[in-house]
Amino acid sequence: MVEEGKPAPDFELESDSGETVRLSDLRGKPVVLYCGIRDAWGEFQRAGAEVFGISADSQASHERFKSKYELPFTLLADPEHKLGEPYGVSQEGKSSYERSTFVVDADGNVAKIMRRVKPDQHADQVLAALAD
Repeated sequence: MVEEGKPAPDFELESDSGETVRLSDLRGKPVVLYCGIRDAWGEFQRAGAEVFGISADSQASHERFKSKYELPFTLLADPEHKLGEPYGVSQEGKSSYERSTFVVDADGNVAKIMRRVKPDQHADQVLAALAD
């Protein structure tokens, strides 16, 4: 199970554009695995963070979702639930993941874990974690 201060469990998932994204390939910059970041996108860019939305939905559904909500960041598809256990986001009896955010530092370690997040104040909390 993921813990703050420990290496983030690596993954390789398909993005909304069909490309493969591997967490370990992003070392050298902070990474945010998120929920609810769209409206503060410029601030995340200024912080130099790579932002990814991850869900158990398919790549095709992510493509539609990204277009519908005009999301400026990449969505990663995990229909096989590869991250459910290592990131502790599986929900008993549900196919969706718990709304959680993980801030991974430039060295690949988990800097901050936020569980059961509330989207309305969440972007500010993540930006504060990036500033630490």
